[in-house]
Amino acid sequence: MDPLLLLKAALLGIVEGLTEFLPISSTGHLIVAASLLNFRGASAATFEIAIQTGAMFAVVWEYRARIGKTISGLATEPPARRFALNVAIAFLPAMVIGLAFSKLIKRHLFHPVPVAIAFVVGGIIILWVEAMRRRGVEKGLTARVTTVDDMTPFDAIRIGLFQCLALIPGTSRSGATIIGGMVLGLSRPAATEFSFYLAIPTLMAAGAYSVYKERDALRAADLPIFAVGTLVSFLAALLCIRWLIRYVASHDFTAFAWYRIAFGAVILWTAWSGMVSWSR
Repeated sequence: MDPLLLLKAALLGIVEGLTEFLPISSTGHLIVAASLLNFRGASAATFEIAIQTGAMFAVVWEYRARIGKTISGLATEPPARRFALNVAIAFLPAMVIGLAFSKLIKRHLFHPVPVAIAFVVGGIIILWVEAMRRRGVEKGLTARVTTVDDMTPFDAIRIGLFQCLALIPGTSRSGATIIGGMVLGLSRPAATEFSFYLAIPTLMAAGAYSVYKERDALRAADLPIFAVGTLVSFLAALLCIRWLIRYVASHDFTAFAWYRIAFGAVILWTAWSGMVSWSR
């Protein structure tokens, strides 16, 4: 196995793990990073989706006590059933729409320039939502839902519809669900935590579906690349989750919005000026 290829896999694993749960788009960063690293080939796109399972396992590990309690209480505890039902309901819209439009989206939008546009637009939306939230706080308004246990199925389906926006690369799955949840009246910590839980079925399904679809293009020789990328993604995501939990307790997402705008602007400028020949 080419050591340079393993190094690229590890670097992409770091990118995935550090960006999956922040409102800055892991898919968008992976598309840009893969272009810079010249990480191409029949299995490259599948790799970028498959290593998201590493980030998903980080959520499972970090919240293993809550997940275990929910699973053991499904038969006897109504709160556990309600929580599991809300996650399942929120997952359904992205599954249906993703299956229907995945080929079209990959064909036209999985390129650095469309990703950069989504970065800028998403950053502007985050700034607007945070400004609205600050005005609400100044007027004495409080969040309608303060914990994930207070959510209703109607809250869940609407957050699931927001998650569908993340099918556009560069939008950010976590950004769409967290900011969408805040728009719907969830507190920032509650929206962030539910986004973590929703990542489990979403990333698991996306990874499994991608690997199954591209199974003929995969080779046994690719296994070390996938293993390295997934493991590094797990470790990086675990660190990111623990940091983000502390961060949202006392900060808003304005800094991430400006990062998105700056990042997207750099890609658009370098593409327009010819400084970088972005490709996939």
